Amino acid sequence: MRYEWMDEYLLAKKGVTKDLQADWNWIRYHVGGKMFAALCLDDTGKAVYITLKLEPLEGEFWRRQYADVIPGYYMNKLHWNSIKPDGAVPDDILRNMLDQSYALVLAGFSRKRQKEILELE
Repeated sequence: MRYEWMDEYLLAKKGVTKDLQADWNWIRYHVGGKMFAALCLDDTGKAVYITLKLEPLEGEFWRRQYADVIPGYYMNKLHWNSIKPDGAVPDDILRNMLDQSYALVLAGFSRKRQKEILELE
């Protein structure tokens, strides 16, 4: 996987936790208990997709820009997108997508809950 920085980058965000969903073989990243990104692994532990949530028009835009961005793997195809981990999406664009996914899921909480999540540490 060419995005070796991703785990450290996501865990540095406030309120982020990660787990392994063994049944799916996914490493999931959550904010406030809700998933905003996942690293989908094959049976050998190799990354197959990075899955994240985007606004529908944003996801559609990136799918048109890069063949390595596809509708969400095993997810809602409108809101979720998957990126091939050895593909051509530049690091700064993937960082931006991950930031947007985090912000989108965080925004789904009440302001009170957002404050609680952001003050955790």
